Amino acid sequence: MHPYNRLPSSGHSSPSPPASPLRSPRLRHTRSKTGRFSPAQPAPRTYAQRLAWLFLSVLLRRQGIFLFAPLIYISGMLLYFGTFSFDVVPIIKHRPAPGSLYRSPQLYAKLRHEMDADNSSADAISTIWKIPYRGGEWKPCVHKSSEGLPESNGYIYVEANGGLNQQRTSICNAVAVAGYLNATLVIPNFHYHSIWKDPSKFSDIYDEEYFGNILKNDVRVVDKIPEHMMERFGSNMTNVFNFRIKAWSSIQYYRDVVLPKLLEERVIRISPFANRLSFDAPPAVQRLRCLANYEALRFSSPILSLSESLVARMRKQSIVNGGKYVSIHLRFEEDMVAFSCCVFDGGKQERDDMVAARERGWKGKFTKPGRVIRPGAIRINGKCPLTPLEVGLMLRGMGFTKNTSIYLASGKIYNAEITMAPLREMFPNLHTKETLASEEELAPFKNYSSRMAAIDYTVCLHSEVFVTTQGGNFPHFLLGHRRYLYGGHSKTIKPDKRKLALLFDSSNIGWRSLKRQLLSMRSHSDSKGVELKRPSDSIYSFPCPDCMCHANRTVDSKSLSAT
Repeated sequence: MHPYNRLPSSGHSSPSPPASPLRSPRLRHTRSKTGRFSPAQPAPRTYAQRLAWLFLSVLLRRQGIFLFAPLIYISGMLLYFGTFSFDVVPIIKHRPAPGSLYRSPQLYAKLRHEMDADNSSADAISTIWKIPYRGGEWKPCVHKSSEGLPESNGYIYVEANGGLNQQRTSICNAVAVAGYLNATLVIPNFHYHSIWKDPSKFSDIYDEEYFGNILKNDVRVVDKIPEHMMERFGSNMTNVFNFRIKAWSSIQYYRDVVLPKLLEERVIRISPFANRLSFDAPPAVQRLRCLANYEALRFSSPILSLSESLVARMRKQSIVNGGKYVSIHLRFEEDMVAFSCCVFDGGKQERDDMVAARERGWKGKFTKPGRVIRPGAIRINGKCPLTPLEVGLMLRGMGFTKNTSIYLASGKIYNAEITMAPLREMFPNLHTKETLASEEELAPFKNYSSRMAAIDYTVCLHSEVFVTTQGGNFPHFLLGHRRYLYGGHSKTIKPDKRKLALLFDSSNIGWRSLKRQLLSMRSHSDSKGVELKRPSDSIYSFPCPDCMCHANRTVDSKSLSAT
């Protein structure tokens, strides 16, 4: 036996190594009858199998075939479109986005029967404002000076622009600036505005003599600049140097920039003046603001007389509730609805009315190129004014019954005959100054928007509950004034309008669920009734602690700030 040699030899053969087994799984060795292994016989293949195998082999071995893939795809799509008919388009049903539709009327129709049948709790007006406060009550503590004033540094003349309460801001800020600069304040002039269209003067709305007497030891107040001083300016106020002051300027700006000019000119003018003083100011400035707003500004005798009569009549109407009534500041006038850009259920007529009102009041502001208005997004963001129907639903959900007396403060409600009907159904004992007063009583005020607003202000001020629905200067001042009168508590319902938009948009919500959510909202308003002013807050909404002191002196400010 020859040994195995890997080196080739000449002329002689050597044994070869055994062959490697075949890799194909189709060729398997089986044991024959003789005991030897032999390849397994493959099963016969069908024509389809052979065709498929050939196709796969070509794809795997000839990858260039993939260049024809787009052609194959297009052929398949043409075959598909030629085979099936697309005459019938499938209908996809989807719910409109939240807020895109005004659904409150449908919700009211669905819940009205259950709402009227609900006698599960006592009237809210007898149980509201029951949350205890760790800080205790507050009391007014604005002190007037008893000392005389030094010689004046000159005269300050301001123009108060805007409506009733924006003008109020100007008056109080002017008092603070004049007192700080030791200047004489000329009774502010009211700028005539194209929206309010009220030519009223200071003395038509406020008690001018009372105003001067309250401030006499803190700020000199005169009704006009002496003639001998005006001769330098040709007796023409437009010739007097006018400061253009940025909004929310600090009191230091007045000391560093305005005072030197005042000392030089002896007479200066500031126009416009609304919101020209920062809310964050030293205690001496804040005291003058408090004194002007809460003590010196009293409505004129005609306004005060009629307003007090209407308060007495509302209390008489509310005898079943112990003389307590709810006041609502409803902002659903045509200009408010137009400015909000919200869509309600008035259809084409509403659209036409709003387009005309926007053009009339703001001339192209809402039709500028590139401006996109999304009513649904405005509603879901809580920026739409509450409708009379929504206010009624909210109050009934908060536990106020049909017997509750309501005073409605507003201008001319848009489409009132239709929009006010649901609110009157929910609260039949609903009143306005027009229903409480006679034509003769209202005649002296009827064509003066600021005087009419002053009447509403007074009746709202003395209500047990005040409801604000849209924000603005009117509720801004009432919040603070009510805190000043009612131990630091505003006694005001300020609803979460974003949450309301979702609740009123829900077609599946039941009365009990809606009521539970609204009672929680009412409780939240109660918990926010007493709040301390922060640096950026308005002193006219938050009089504590600048204008008020603790009724209980043993409680420190830290414990109150936690409430």
